[in-house]
Amino acid sequence: MAKPTAAELAAATTRTLPDVIAPNLAVLFCGINPGLYSGATGHHFARPGNRFWPTLHRSGFTPRQLQPSEQLELLEYGLGITNVVARTTARADELTKDELLAGALALTERARRYTPKFVAVAGISAYRGGFGRPKAVMGPQPELIGGSRLWVLPNPSGLNAHYQAADLAAAFAELRAAARS
Repeated sequence: MAKPTAAELAAATTRTLPDVIAPNLAVLFCGINPGLYSGATGHHFARPGNRFWPTLHRSGFTPRQLQPSEQLELLEYGLGITNVVARTTARADELTKDELLAGALALTERARRYTPKFVAVAGISAYRGGFGRPKAVMGPQPELIGGSRLWVLPNPSGLNAHYQAADLAAAFAELRAAARS
């Protein structure tokens, strides 16, 4: 996949990405929102340096490391991807509180419609803001979302220095174990 040009990145501000989703998934991963790189390429978690795809493999969700362009193969493993907010931005902090709240409601409706076993929000700040849970911690949450179990994972962005690769893989592996039980 060719690296997007500056013009393609600038044009990506008006794009949204289609969900990778199907009924009855084991886990529906939910990013905060697509970045410009993802908007330009049309693939979730596409920016080089984003650790989502390597982490899925290291945690045992996939038998090999998929590339963003192979995102539809996730469905074969009972996995999917969506976002709290659909619009692309250069940084997640460009999202408004109202967008996060509306996104949480839309995500709840998606969970109700597609009935995944787990909805896994990748980003504690987005979860806290969108769902009104300012003291939430990583891991399983006590409430359901649209009838699905809810789990909060660390944001796999390369900008998240709080979690190294091994820590991310361990957090994802904990969810994988719960989804298999």
